[in-house]
Amino acid sequence: MVKLNLRLAVAGIGLVAASAFAADKVEITVDAQKPGPVINKNVYGQFAEHLGAGIYGGLWVGTDSKIPNTRGWRNDVVGALKSLKVPLVRWPGGCFADEYHWREGIGPRDQRPVKVNTNWGGVEESNAVGTHEFFDLAEMLGADTYINGNLGTGSPQEMAEWLEYMTGESKSTLAEMRRKNGRDKPFKVDYFTIGNEAWGCGGNMTPEHYTNLYKQTAAFLKTPKHNTPKLIASGGTTGHEEWTEYLSANVKPEWSLRMDAISFHFYTLPTNDWKVKGLATGFPEKEWISTFKQTLRMDGFVADAKKTLDKNDPEKKVGFYVDEWGTWYDVEPGTNSGFLYQQNSLRDALVAATNFNIFHKYADRVHMTNIAQMVNVLQAMILTKDDKMILTPTYYAFDLYKPFQDATSLPTNITHNTTYTLGDVSVPGVNASAARGKDGKVYVALVNTNPKEAVEVTVNVAGTKVSGAKGRVLTSQLMDAHNTFEKPDAIKPAPFSASAKDGKLSVKLPAKSVVVVAAE
Repeated sequence: MVKLNLRLAVAGIGLVAASAFAADKVEITVDAQKPGPVINKNVYGQFAEHLGAGIYGGLWVGTDSKIPNTRGWRNDVVGALKSLKVPLVRWPGGCFADEYHWREGIGPRDQRPVKVNTNWGGVEESNAVGTHEFFDLAEMLGADTYINGNLGTGSPQEMAEWLEYMTGESKSTLAEMRRKNGRDKPFKVDYFTIGNEAWGCGGNMTPEHYTNLYKQTAAFLKTPKHNTPKLIASGGTTGHEEWTEYLSANVKPEWSLRMDAISFHFYTLPTNDWKVKGLATGFPEKEWISTFKQTLRMDGFVADAKKTLDKNDPEKKVGFYVDEWGTWYDVEPGTNSGFLYQQNSLRDALVAATNFNIFHKYADRVHMTNIAQMVNVLQAMILTKDDKMILTPTYYAFDLYKPFQDATSLPTNITHNTTYTLGDVSVPGVNASAARGKDGKVYVALVNTNPKEAVEVTVNVAGTKVSGAKGRVLTSQLMDAHNTFEKPDAIKPAPFSASAKDGKLSVKLPAKSVVVVAAE
C-alpha cells in the first residue's frame, strides 16, 4: 500500500486505519491529453437577494454603523468574499426582482420610498441598497454583475430605461440622472435576465406566454455595443423542464432578438417534500443519504437540457445557467420563516462539491450557476450575528475549488466505484472531476459520500508524469459538523498529501469528505 501523508486539523480526526478502507480500489482515469471545454469562472457565481438578512445586516450595515464598513458594506464579510474570489453576483432576486422597481433604489437614501417585501417575511424594505450600492459591492469584490429585470410587475420600458441608466454614455436624461447620483462612468452590466421563475412567483405563466413576452422585451433592451450584457431567458425548474425545449425551439436569433442563455432552478430537499423539508443539523443518516440521492438528480436535469439544446442549438450559442441551486431545509427554530435562515454543515459542503463535479462535466453548456445564497440565506457562504461572522463548510468547499475557475476540464472516468447504501436507497460512493488550472497544474476533486467508510482511490493521470499530489481535505467525525459563533473554527480544511507509484496517485479518501489536490 502506498504511504499517504494525511494531516487533519479537524478536531478528533486522525489517520484512518488501513483496515477501514475497501478491499477493492476505486479507479479514476483523467485524460490530460484530451482537454475539454473551459470551466467558466461564473460556474462559481453567487446570489444576493433582498431576503431576510441576506443583504441588510449580513452584507449592508449602512455608513453610520459601528460595525466596520466601507460605504455601508461590512468589511469582514466583503474581505471573506474577496478571499473566496467570488466571480459573479446575481441581484436583486429571486422572487423579489419581479416586484422591484429600480427608480426606487436611486438618489439620496433618506428620500427613497419604504416598501413592504411581500415575498419574504412581510418586512419593510428601505431601498437603501439599490443600483449604485450593488455595483459598488461588485467592484469591491472584482465580480461580474448579473441584473435580474422585473417582468412580473414591470414592463419592457422599465427594463430598457434601467439599462440606459446603467450603461448610457450620452447626455440623455437617464445618463445625466446617473451622473447626478454620483456615477459619471457607466456601470458594466455583464448579464441581464428577463424575469424570474415566470412559471411561479414571477407571474404563473405558461412557456408560450413567457416566450412571447421575452421576445417583446428583448427587442427593446439596447446598450452600447462594448457594454452589452448576455441576455438570459427565465427558464424552468423540476416539473417545468419543458421550458428549455420551448424557449430554445421558439426563440431564434434575429436582427433585434438575442437569447444567450436559459436559466434553470433546482433545490436539494432531503425529504423532497416542501412542507417538511428536513433539518439542517441533528438529522438522521437516512436524511444524509436522501440528500445525496436528491442532489444527484442535477446530473439528469443538466444532461436532458444539454440534449435538448444540442438538438435546437447545435452551434452552442445558448448556455444553460443553473442560476439558483443549493440545499433547502426547515428554517432554524425561532427564526422568521420568511427569512430562510438555516445552519450549514459538512453535508452542505459535500452537496456543493458534488454539484461542482456535475457542472464541470457539462462545461460546454453550463457557463454560470448561482448558489442560493451568499450570506445568511439557505446554503450560505457566511453567517452573521450582529458584529460577528462565521465561515460555513460550504464557504470552504468553494475555497477548495477555486483552482477550477476558468480551468480547462479534463475527461474523467470512474471504474470499480463503491456504492453507499442505507435501506433501499443507494448512491455512488465517489464522485470526481479534474481540470488543468490556469497555472498549468492538473487538479483533481474527489467526494466520498459515505459517512462511515473511507475508500482507497487510484488516480491515473494519463499523459502526465505524476510523482505525488498536495492539496486540502474537508471532513469531520460528525455528519452535521458545523461552525457556530461560539466555535467558529470547529470545521475547516486541513492539508492533504498523497504519494504515487508507477505514475498513479493513491488517495485514501476519508469518510464524508471533500478532497482537492494538485498533481505534481
